[in-house]
Amino acid sequence: MGNPTHGVTDTAPIEREQRGPVTVVRMVSGENRFHPRLLDALEAVVDDLEGADDPAALVLTGSGKFFSNGLDLEYMSSNPDDAEPTLARVHALFGRVLGLEVPTIAAINGHAFAAGAMLALAFDQAVMREDRGYFCLPEADLGLPFTPGMNALIGARLSPPVAHEAMVLARRYGGPEALEAGIVAEVAPEGKVLERAVSRAEALAGKPRHAIAAIKRGLYAEALALLAPSDGPDAGRPDRGAGA
Repeated sequence: MGNPTHGVTDTAPIEREQRGPVTVVRMVSGENRFHPRLLDALEAVVDDLEGADDPAALVLTGSGKFFSNGLDLEYMSSNPDDAEPTLARVHALFGRVLGLEVPTIAAINGHAFAAGAMLALAFDQAVMREDRGYFCLPEADLGLPFTPGMNALIGARLSPPVAHEAMVLARRYGGPEALEAGIVAEVAPEGKVLERAVSRAEALAGKPRHAIAAIKRGLYAEALALLAPSDGPDAGRPDRGAGA
């Protein structure tokens, strides 16, 4: 591609390693906004995990100051014909992670904003850096209503008071505040975030895939239905607005 967009370059957008049964993926595209190249890479990881039957777990983290800063709005505005398909792919990624048949842990190393925060919510658990970085859903401040799928995902993963505060008031949660609100399961020093996430994933990797899949399908039926790709003429089109 030509000029980089929000840190997107021609280098690989992720780094991937295997630690026993745990697939560890690090997003390395600057702000890690959801550009088609990053989506290609993340979809390929999920494809591989869905296509196996051995014990497994997934850990996703970012790099530097960012876990993910959400949609690549610059790319979408510069490529209007691809904007809705890109949003549909982001929805589908949320749904695939939310319903993944293996345990998943987000290692929130830095800022998780907007759709980046929603991706973290699609994981079974999250470990967040304790001293820097925010979890934030800033759509109210940006004038961008959430799509029905986003509403369902957030509502399924956060308690109603926390969802209201996060969505309507666009509160920024540091690590300790996110832990208190139940957004994350644990906070850790910067150098320990990934290790703590991997440790959690290793402990969970042996759970039966069929049971995990069936439980998630029942627990998150509404969100999974709303996030699933549509084959109709309005595929990827939100009913109202689009979160960032």
